Amino acid sequence: MVTPQLSPSKLYSLFVACGLIWAGLLTYIVHSFGFIWYIALTDGIVNSILLAAACWLINNNLRYYQPGKGSYMNLLMWCLVLAGICTAGFRGIIPYLSSSQAYMNFIANSLTIRFCTNFLAIGWMAMISMLWYSQLDHKETEKRRSEAEKLARDAELYNLRQQLQPHFLFNSLNSINALIGFKPDEARRMIHQLSDFLRGTLKKDDQLLVPLSDELQHLNLYLDIEKVRFGHRLDTEISCDKHCGEALLPSMLLQPLVENAIKFGLYDTTEKVTVSIRGEIDGNNLVVMVQNPYDPQTSRPKGTGFGLRGVQRRLYLLFARNDLMETHQNDNIFTTIIKIPQVI
Repeated sequence: MVTPQLSPSKLYSLFVACGLIWAGLLTYIVHSFGFIWYIALTDGIVNSILLAAACWLINNNLRYYQPGKGSYMNLLMWCLVLAGICTAGFRGIIPYLSSSQAYMNFIANSLTIRFCTNFLAIGWMAMISMLWYSQLDHKETEKRRSEAEKLARDAELYNLRQQLQPHFLFNSLNSINALIGFKPDEARRMIHQLSDFLRGTLKKDDQLLVPLSDELQHLNLYLDIEKVRFGHRLDTEISCDKHCGEALLPSMLLQPLVENAIKFGLYDTTEKVTVSIRGEIDGNNLVVMVQNPYDPQTSRPKGTGFGLRGVQRRLYLLFARNDLMETHQNDNIFTTIIKIPQVI
């Protein structure tokens, strides 16, 4: 639906211009009946002033009151009453401005036509005002709805982020607690890494798009912490083609995917596990693939945990698409693929 584009000052100027045109047209018509210009101009000005007052009144009324479906008859009656008042007012004022008997007879014979034209003009003004203010109301309603949806989306994104961070934080603190007794240096190093990671996390915006290179740099802080936790058991491979380093993706999107890969790859085994992260450009999408080995007998590789569901929900909130994440299991390898549309 097209929304009004005229400013109030332009609308006021248009209203004045229409009034002048109407006054000029009436003046010309009365003069064409053989009356002098003074009488014709007086007729046009007085009639236009009264009509403008009636139009202003009906417009001002509709600004604050929009009739419902059952109230159109009331609006019609308002138009008829205002047209009658304009006609009667004109008939009462003109004798004080002109004493021509021929002109008085002309007015008496033209009252019906004047009433009809006034009614049509006031009716047109009422219809235009109804459309104008109803569209303004529609625009304001859409604006409020959009703001409410944005607030709800922001709140949900924030809630997703707040649920993900404590989960990682608790695991890290438990690992630090385990290291304090027999590896204090490792514990101190892990505390510094955790501090750097959380500081970078707090600076990020859930809806901010960041280059993949920056996201991977922040992801390395997380991986350093996890490597302190799991020692030699965790190995990572990160490979991205030269074209995707500047590709944009939502901040803090990869960390839950890698956390999920570590969870299902290392928690049920004592062997060394390699988690791979690969990025590439495919058409207008940045495609990121996270892979980890898993044991189908002990792991749950279907990605039903909160981490994957949170990422999928976040992608939907940001891009309004449900097809941007998929998971596969093949040859004891669990694969998570996300696609990030790139704005050209």
